[in-house]
Amino acid sequence: MKKLKILIFIFCIAVSAPFTYFALQAHKNLEKEERAELQYFADKLFDEMEEELTSLITREEGRAIDAYNFNNQMFHFSDNLSYILGYLQNNPDGSFQTPAVRIKSDSLAFRREQMDELTKINDAFNKKRSFLDEPKRKNPSQILVTNKKARVSFEGKYLRRSSAKKKRVSPQHKRVEYVSIEQLMSIVQPDHKELLEMERQARIGGPAISIFNNYITKKLSELNNLRMQTYASIYERDTSKDSWSEFSGDNDKMQVEVDPMRAVFVDDKHVFIFRRIILNNQIYRQGAVVKVQKFLEHLINTYFKEQPMSEFTNLTLSVRDEGKNISTLRAGVAPSSTGFVLSRSFPRPFSFLTARISCNEIPGSSGRRTLNIMLFVVAAIILMGTFAIYKSTQAVVDLSERRSGFVSSVTHELKTPLSNIRMYIEMLEQGIASSPEREQEYYRILGSESSRLSRLINNVLEFSKLEKKQLSLNMQPGTFEEVIKEFTDILNEKLKLEGFSLKIEKEDLKPFKYDREAMIQILINLVENSIKFGKTSDKKRITLSIKNEKKYVKISISDTGPGIPAHALKKIFDDFYRVDNSLTRKTGGTGIGLALVKNFVVEMGGSVSASNNNGPGCTITLLLPAA
Repeated sequence: MKKLKILIFIFCIAVSAPFTYFALQAHKNLEKEERAELQYFADKLFDEMEEELTSLITREEGRAIDAYNFNNQMFHFSDNLSYILGYLQNNPDGSFQTPAVRIKSDSLAFRREQMDELTKINDAFNKKRSFLDEPKRKNPSQILVTNKKARVSFEGKYLRRSSAKKKRVSPQHKRVEYVSIEQLMSIVQPDHKELLEMERQARIGGPAISIFNNYITKKLSELNNLRMQTYASIYERDTSKDSWSEFSGDNDKMQVEVDPMRAVFVDDKHVFIFRRIILNNQIYRQGAVVKVQKFLEHLINTYFKEQPMSEFTNLTLSVRDEGKNISTLRAGVAPSSTGFVLSRSFPRPFSFLTARISCNEIPGSSGRRTLNIMLFVVAAIILMGTFAIYKSTQAVVDLSERRSGFVSSVTHELKTPLSNIRMYIEMLEQGIASSPEREQEYYRILGSESSRLSRLINNVLEFSKLEKKQLSLNMQPGTFEEVIKEFTDILNEKLKLEGFSLKIEKEDLKPFKYDREAMIQILINLVENSIKFGKTSDKKRITLSIKNEKKYVKISISDTGPGIPAHALKKIFDDFYRVDNSLTRKTGGTGIGLALVKNFVVEMGGSVSASNNNGPGCTITLLLPAA
């Protein structure tokens, strides 16, 4: 059995090693899929933000160069975007124009508060203009994952990352446009300071409109000279012509250079996103002033706050200018660890903006629960199978050992009566019995030993038939009277010889079916067990009780012997089982008596059980069907 346990242990190790490896790999791969899933949708969130930025820049790139003058009707002050303070054109002389101010008849209407802010922003911008034309290193779009594991994404399974990721936001190239003289005229219109002066003149009754017209006439004269010089350089025409009317069609267009959009922080709260318009070596800067905090709030409220991932992730938007942190805004669950971090720095002109999504614990996928259930089921099946194999093998080994013990016991049980029979026959032959009474005593002992030998052989034969399923019972109706009579006739002499008393308690029974010979053998086996194990008891009493109990006839054999150990109460009816203690070693036995009792009763449709009495002894109970 020890060798069996070692083999079972080795088998468990051999099975559990690959199973454990499979479970770990399955969880590892599932964790990668969960990480990839979160990473994929975090990328999608960043892409949506980048698409809005692209849309914003595309719209600004597409504006006409004269769209920033004070009388433009193409777009309103804030363009319905809460994070845009306003639009302005910074002129080469440092002045600016803005569509926030528009002419209405002979008066000027504007928003003074916004104008004051734009004035401050323009002044701050003028201080930084001298550094704007210096080349700066590009900060292209990049995606960083802080964990050291290789990145795996859903789209990466099907598309190459390089082709799946499109370049967004502003183009990084200069372009050339041809604009009409009317558009150029809009660019050189008066700045806000001159307009304020016109407003003051209008309030005191001055000729505001006349002043404005005089200004325009002056600018048009300057523009005419500029136009003539430009045409001369481009088309190599004759400059002696001094009238505009001599130029028509495409000749009424002038060439300007338009640079890509770029961004400059004018202060910690505002960033100016603009393009450069180069006209005859004069630089005009046109764009929108963005309120940084409002811009971050808009991105979070629009793309993150109402999303399901906000319930388990944290979004951090950071704005930096030349390595200095300008503003940071967070939303979602406050991170306490770095289980997952994904960052993106957006392309120009929004290279100052970095978005970062972090997560303490990546939510488990629906497949994790199924995997855990299946792993548990497979592990349980393996354990139960191993346990069943162990118990089955143990049962076979135990049965084999009991069979071996049975052979030894039967040999001993057969040898004892045969030796006694031979001894008494020799004594009779030698005439040792000196009187007829002594001879009768010897004959009685010979008869008892031969009966004992006959019952033993009969038990072995009957047990062999039961094992081979060859036993055929003769079930006949009866009241059990004939069984009791024959049973007592057989055992009366032995009961008297051993000093036991037999008490029979029987109720009036209706006839019920049983096999007469089998029941006699059952009662003999049970009473002989009580005699064999109760020889040393102070009280030697055996009680046979037969009574009705619901749909059964209850037959009980109770004695006053030493009883049965509690752990053996359910095993004593097993084939070849014998309780291993000093008493059984002294009394001997084959271990098939009670097994034969159980098999007979089961064949007759009943059941058998054993229990210890409250006092000394035990009780064997048989239940047979009453009908």
